[in-house]
Amino acid sequence: MPKIDVEKIKQFVKDLSPQTRIYLGADSSRYRLGNTWWAEYTVAVVVHINGNNGCKIFGEITREQDYDRKLNKPSMRLMNEVYKVSEMYQRLAPELENFDIEVHLDINPNESHGSSCVIQQAIGYIRGTCNVIPLVKPSAFAASYAADRLRELKAA
Repeated sequence: MPKIDVEKIKQFVKDLSPQTRIYLGADSSRYRLGNTWWAEYTVAVVVHINGNNGCKIFGEITREQDYDRKLNKPSMRLMNEVYKVSEMYQRLAPELENFDIEVHLDINPNESHGSSCVIQQAIGYIRGTCNVIPLVKPSAFAASYAADRLRELKAA
């Protein structure tokens, strides 16, 4: 899947009302090829048209080697998701300053879930680099659902 084209998003939103909301999210999945572990990262940009006219989703998928040793606490892979969504925010923010933008993280704050191992670092990183307070599960639909759906569409 090609990289997200910021110009396409800019053109798409140019005539939309200020009620349009933009949601950014990232998710990843881990798999093994031969003796090597890989992670596939999906970044989704959801444009909620005029706040009530449906959505358009832009996305990109990248693949990188995964070095996490603990399957139940994938801190490196999860923080890579955070870095990727932060980078996307920084690429889009100047173009979309007239819209509300939310950052969604596919991290569960419940300590019984492995993703909770990076909750403080992830929130702090997004607050520091994007100057927004990110949403986490269960409120992070752009990460939990939109990015998942993009990955499914790519696999089909």
